[in-house]
Amino acid sequence: MTPAGRFAPSPSGELHVGNLRTAMLAWLFARSTGRDFLLRVEDLDRARAGAEAEQLRDLEAVGVTWDGAVVRQSDRGSVYAEAIGRLAAAGLTYECFCTRREIQEAPSAPHAPLGAYPGTCRDLDPAELEFRRSTRPAAVRLRAEVTEYTVRDVLHGEFTAVVDDFVLRRNDGVTAYNMAVVVDDAAQGIDQVVRGDDLLPSTPRQAYLASLLNIPIPEYAHVPLVVNSDGARLAKRDGAVTLADLSRAGVSAADVRDLILRSLGLPPGTLEHALAAFQPANLPREPWVWNGP
Repeated sequence: MTPAGRFAPSPSGELHVGNLRTAMLAWLFARSTGRDFLLRVEDLDRARAGAEAEQLRDLEAVGVTWDGAVVRQSDRGSVYAEAIGRLAAAGLTYECFCTRREIQEAPSAPHAPLGAYPGTCRDLDPAELEFRRSTRPAAVRLRAEVTEYTVRDVLHGEFTAVVDDFVLRRNDGVTAYNMAVVVDDAAQGIDQVVRGDDLLPSTPRQAYLASLLNIPIPEYAHVPLVVNSDGARLAKRDGAVTLADLSRAGVSAADVRDLILRSLGLPPGTLEHALAAFQPANLPREPWVWNGP
């Protein structure tokens, strides 16, 4: 299987400038290292009708191309179930009946981040387990055997974070993001993951899960986000931030592509043209503040 990088949007709406910048960076990282570049639609949750087509259109408009067919997570339920089954057979899962509110109100372990699972359902006795099953559906959690895990990131160096007993499958039967992304990356031969640095804190969980499944841990590069003038992560509520909105204001997709390339210290033009000047070590390490074109 050819080594590959990827971009994996959730089809919840149109891509904005921040999403497009991350996609372009993922493409540049992959192509500069001779990898294939794949596209995966993460549609297990928050899918809006028509959004996938809009996103593919916008990626093509700024010059992001991909190899092979688009993969959709909604087609891969049996693959996730098999992986969870392997963990269960090894004694590495358990049923959890806690609500979000119960988790938030429960005492946390020392130094654990807010919202980390406190282990309430980890060791229920058989009678309590049967009672809980009669009250509500169960989620499936990982029975983690570590409290933290360290990954290496191209831009951030070594990064260590807490690993708790995170959810593998929600109580509505939907596979959780951390589970699906690990399985999908391995199945697609993705050995380079380039994404926004807001996802860096969850990366040690994913790398640890990969180790339990005997899956190679990919090379990670978490890139700075695009933020608004207040320093908050860019969102559609910040005005003209999608290609469609910017087009109505007279800004073409090529103009947006060139703005993004300049923000990265790269020459404007096609991505193929920018590729010759691309060096990860020279990338800006601070968020790009979007004040409009």
